[in-house]
Amino acid sequence: MEFFKYLLDLVLHLDKHLNALGGQLGGWLYVLLFLVIFCETGLVVTPFLPGDSLLFAIGALAATPTSVLNVHLVVVLLSIAAILGDTVNYWIGKKVGPKVFRSDTSRFFDRRHLDRTARFYAKYGAKTIIIARFVPIVRTFAPFVAGIGAMHYPKFLFYNVIGGLLWIASMTYAGYAFGNIPFVKKNFSLVVLGIIMVSLLPAVIEIARERLSSREAAEAPPASTPLISPDRLP
Repeated sequence: MEFFKYLLDLVLHLDKHLNALGGQLGGWLYVLLFLVIFCETGLVVTPFLPGDSLLFAIGALAATPTSVLNVHLVVVLLSIAAILGDTVNYWIGKKVGPKVFRSDTSRFFDRRHLDRTARFYAKYGAKTIIIARFVPIVRTFAPFVAGIGAMHYPKFLFYNVIGGLLWIASMTYAGYAFGNIPFVKKNFSLVVLGIIMVSLLPAVIEIARERLSSREAAEAPPASTPLISPDRLP
């Protein structure tokens, strides 16, 4: 319980935490941020790490005169972290994913997240790799499911690079441009919550559609049957 309280405080007060870390770590803050983004996108077991809100806070911190961060260097490094993270996640899915999908329960993976991500693929195809960058939870599972479905790697890499660059640049530069506006700075926690809510909106809409559509629920395959197969990833 204490862990989740700390995590909530970390997400809602990222500006304060980043300022403190910047003072303590100096240039090593780049390394820490690189690892956080890499883990959030590259490890299926860490979807709870902050993503959109962290990038916005990083941009806001970089805009302050005393910051140790250079916004352009941050965008380059974190784009690399995001692209590498998705790449690692893809190959993990390719190697161990089929075993996970054959199991109804898993100690490390939430089957519901996998199934939900599979439905994103059924709807959006390979573009899911780009779209998922802006959807928490799905962002972490999308490359994993792409690996399970044996998406052609060059095609995956193409969407991975585009999605990673768009996600990192848009969120970080938005924080850099707007994060230090007096109103935003004064209500930073509310702005972060707004970013999280907007990010979750596509997933909420998707869940609502599933629950409202009994026909779609009836046609859904059993939980023990993989929802993704190679022929479903264009």
